[in-house]
Amino acid sequence: MSFLAILAGIWGGFGVTVKVTLISLAYGIPFALVLGILQYSAAGWWRAPITAVIEFWRSSPVVILLFVFYYALPLAGLTLGAMTVGTLVLGLNIGGYGSQSVRAALQALDRGQFEAGMAMGLTRIQTLTLVELPQALKAMIPNFVNLLIQLVKGTALVSLLTLADMTYKAKEIAQVTFDPASAYVGLLLSYFVICYPLTILGRQLERRFGAGMESSRV
Repeated sequence: MSFLAILAGIWGGFGVTVKVTLISLAYGIPFALVLGILQYSAAGWWRAPITAVIEFWRSSPVVILLFVFYYALPLAGLTLGAMTVGTLVLGLNIGGYGSQSVRAALQALDRGQFEAGMAMGLTRIQTLTLVELPQALKAMIPNFVNLLIQLVKGTALVSLLTLADMTYKAKEIAQVTFDPASAYVGLLLSYFVICYPLTILGRQLERRFGAGMESSRV
């Protein structure tokens, strides 16, 4: 089997990889925004449970979470499909990291932004949504691109749940051809082709928004 044929076989799972990435983002982005804002705004005892939820998804190994949700939940009477489990776990894991970008970006804003909003007669929620969050989003974007790259690479783990993504296809090819070296080199190149443009995009956004933030401070 030629190397080009191996690459073609691996890219047969590209659609599943994209689907897993997009659905995971649908879980992860709202999770990051909501939990990050709540942790930033929380005061008193209820900050602890919010932080606990974030740290659970950040600190738990993704592989173990996948197996627990896929194999242990049915024992409790709750059965989820492989796609649901894979995207949920990957999305909330990335969302846990993203929530810290949201919180840090909000905390980095000048206190005067908050005071200006309140002086204009805005409520706390209006100040957050109309004044603070739009400015913080600029600082979050480069890091969110980095998290997207991590997510794309993390989709390789859903092959453990028998989802026919690119990694699953590479495993099949390795078993059929008895040439795992070529199959996994092809898989490595495939992920590089996907992720490297995202890396360049992240650097450009970091330079652009970083320069914008510096000029706004001056």
